[in-house]
Amino acid sequence: MTDAYLVLDRLKKSYPRAGQPPLQVLNGLDVAVEEGALLSILGPSGCGKSTLLNIINGLDDATSGAVRLAGTEVTTKTRSGVKIGVVFQQPRLLDWRSVRDNVALPLQEMGLPADEIADRVRRYLDIVGLGEFAGYYPLQLSGGMQQRVSLARGLAIEPDLLLADEPFSALDEISARKLRQEFIRIWDETGKTILFVTHNIREAVFLSTRMLVITNRPSQVYLDLPVEAPYPRHPEDDVLFELEKSVTRDFMRMEDQAGLARVGSTG
Repeated sequence: MTDAYLVLDRLKKSYPRAGQPPLQVLNGLDVAVEEGALLSILGPSGCGKSTLLNIINGLDDATSGAVRLAGTEVTTKTRSGVKIGVVFQQPRLLDWRSVRDNVALPLQEMGLPADEIADRVRRYLDIVGLGEFAGYYPLQLSGGMQQRVSLARGLAIEPDLLLADEPFSALDEISARKLRQEFIRIWDETGKTILFVTHNIREAVFLSTRMLVITNRPSQVYLDLPVEAPYPRHPEDDVLFELEKSVTRDFMRMEDQAGLARVGSTG
């Protein structure tokens, strides 16, 4: 695993509870991700996906195990040694700042020179197809356009890793379909390594080079599947449709097993 770009090494996370055993959230996740991958992470609600992203992003520390990105161990104390971009479920734009100024904000916080900030903002707004909207304000844009601004902001720091946390789940399906196509184009153009969290199996199959399905708490890897379909992809491709059906069956089987385990533990 040491040659991988991103390594989750026997990652465990639990939280203390007064008068009760600790709440176990992650239970020994072992994952190695190659550079340039687009890895989707699927799992039931409450399984610990947000906790996992926080640990990878250096916002929380694992109870045991380690996260290594490009050879650097990521913790709350060392996160400044790596650059990690995040695209959230909601765009989280500042309404009183223009599109240009929203994308520039993290670059200003990094202390970059003004001319470099201007160049990066221009470049990444062009990449997401919003160059002509730089002077607009968030409330003048559609939800899909706002999410593209958020993506430009995440890319503008030129991250070592991009985390996408259900970025299209708040959009209508037509807008989401368009953005998935755009997302693949942008990933291909930038070559970034991306972890993409989603509840949508079809979305994961369509986007990913690889899919990871994790169990209910305490989370473990249930499935680790390559998506062996060439790009560009069409949502109705037979190969993708068959993989979606297979993953759906496996996901339902996992949920059934979890339900039986819960019944057994309380019976």
